[in-house]
Amino acid sequence: QVQLVESGGGLVEAGGSLRVSCAASGLTFSNYLMGWFRQAPGKEREFVAAINWSGGMTYYIDAVKGRFTISRDNAKNTVYLQMNSLKPEDTAVYYCAAGRYSFRTRSVNWPEAFVDYWGKGTLVTVSS
Repeated sequence: QVQLVESGGGLVEAGGSLRVSCAASGLTFSNYLMGWFRQAPGKEREFVAAINWSGGMTYYIDAVKGRFTISRDNAKNTVYLQMNSLKPEDTAVYYCAAGRYSFRTRSVNWPEAFVDYWGKGTLVTVSS
C-alpha cells in the first residue's frame, strides 16, 4: 500500500534547472525522514539529499550542495528536489526514499539498509 511516486524528470541542458517531486501515500508522511538517492549509468546508487520530518534540517552531499534544494510539504505528502546549475555528472535515475534514520553531525550518509521505502525512480538527463 505504501507508494512513493516520482515525477518531473526529463532532459535539460547543462546549467539549467529541474524540479523532481515525490508523492507519498500509505504512510504517515510526517514521521519519516525523506530524501533522494541517484544512480548514474554504470555506477552504484548514492545518497544525494535528505530532509527531516519538520523540514528544519537538511542534508546534502558535497557534489550537490549549493545547487540542489530539498523541501517537503507534509500537508501534500510530497518531497521535492530543486536542481539548479545542472551538470552532465548529475545525469542519473533519481529515487525517492523514506525511512527512520538519524544523521550524524560529521558525516552526511544515509545507509540504504535504513531506507524503509523506495520509489521507482525518475530519469534526469543533463546534456553538455
